[in-house]
Parts: sequence; C-alpha cells; structure tokens
Amino acid sequence: MTSNGTLEETLVSAETAMRERLDGFQPEVGLILGSGLGPLAEQIADPVFIPFGDVPGMGVSTASGHVGRFVAGTLGGKSVLAMQGRLHGYEGYTAQQVAFPVWLMARLGIDALVTTNAAGAINESYAVGDFCLMTDQLNFTGRNPVTGTEPDAMAPRFFSMLDAYDPDLRALAHRVADNLSVSVQEGVYLGLLGPSFETPAEIRMFRRWGADTVAMSVCEEVIAARHVGLRVLGISLVSNMACGVEGANPSDEEVHEVAQTRERDFCRLIEGILREM
Repeated sequence: MTSNGTLEETLVSAETAMRERLDGFQPEVGLILGSGLGPLAEQIADPVFIPFGDVPGMGVSTASGHVGRFVAGTLGGKSVLAMQGRLHGYEGYTAQQVAFPVWLMARLGIDALVTTNAAGAINESYAVGDFCLMTDQLNFTGRNPVTGTEPDAMAPRFFSMLDAYDPDLRALAHRVADNLSVSVQEGVYLGLLGPSFETPAEIRMFRRWGADTVAMSVCEEVIAARHVGLRVLGISLVSNMACGVEGANPSDEEVHEVAQTRERDFCRLIEGILREM
C-alpha cells in the first residue's frame, strides 16, 4: 500500500488515528460527497473535522470543490462519517488508495455507504438537475482495488457484485423522494478514469452498452464496499448532458453551477433517506 507498510498495517494505523479523533463516536453510515455536493457536510450536527492529510495512508484531495476531510456527527438522526470530497484515479491515486477510505470507514463501524457524485446524462430522457439512483455499474476505469494479495487477507478475494447497489435502499430512496416531491431517475452508471471528458463516439458506445450516466468516480469505492459486505446506495446529480448529447460540451464549471441550484433538494433527500435507514 505505502512505503511505510502493508495495506493491513496502514489501515490499522489509520483506524487508530481516527478513533483517537472521534473520541468514542460510533458511525453507522458512511457518506461520500462528490463534486459540488460537499455543502451537505455543513448540515452535520456536532461535527468533528478530520483532514484527510491527518490520517495515515490517506491521500489528499486535489479536485476542485473537494474540501478533503472527514466530517463526523449527526445527520438525519443517524451517526454519520462523511467524506467532504473524495479521491480519484485521475489525481494519480491507485485503485487501492481510492478504496482505502471505504475500507477504513468499514473498520470504524459503518454498515452502509451512501456514495454521491455529479454525472453526465447519456440517457436522453434525463434532464440537467435530475437526481439518479444507481441500479448497477459498468467499471470502465480498467482497475479493481481488490487485485493483488493484500486485500485477500481482509476479506475473500472472490465476491458477488449482484445487487451491488442495495435494492432495499433504492426502494427506500424512491419512497423518500416521493414523500418530498423530489423527482428521481434510476439507471446504470458507467465510471471512467478521466480526467478528460468522454468523446461523442465513446458516449454513443456507452449508450449501446446500456449506460445511463457517466462520470469519473464511484466504481472502485463500490467494489471495495461490497468486498467487505457494506450495503451501498449510489446517487448521482445530473450536472450536464454527456458530450455530444443534444450538442453538449461539458465543463467543470458547469458541474458546480448546477450543483448549487440543487443543493437544497439534495440535502433534503439525503437527510430524509438517513432518517428512514
């Protein structure tokens, strides 16, 4: 994992450091807040802030809009441990480094992970500003965090990815969204390494594969979560139409602008889901 030790040794060090900072706090649910969605962390009550750089083995966020810290506290009546920002392969991190905080949160006691991101819509029935529940994923990063011998010591190397996104949590999210009158789509998410946006030809290919949304995160996190038995709920904010769809030409600025317009409903939706979990 690092020059300082094995994956297991580094996780032990990270867990020890986190427990010292958490001072007895026991998280139930992990949250990963993607591009433009970090403001939800400001709603966490009695927060404890732990910068990624203070945790042994953790990388630091370099993506725009990613604060790069853990926030522990109460949200929606649940004890949560949120990542205000995430790590990406395009930042130069390995698949195991991207997965590391998920394995760490599992060791700290979470049994469910809610991972969120901003994504481009391949499905032309979607609109910019929609929320989309992930029903399945296509991992097109070319990487898997469970490769090698070290993750095999943590949990069995071979594990099922059937229902990688928990059907019960998806049904719960739909109920909450209906009660809040927040419209949500659902579909298959495709993850890429990035950082370049996709070409129109790639988007046409992805559509034929059955992908509805596309972005540069999530897949490796979900593989890591399922590796250690966590239930997963994935939610995308459609921040743009994918390249070439309706003439779209995505930009990073567009992602953050759209997220600002949907911040209130995103917070309502996540808090409502947490209350029902």
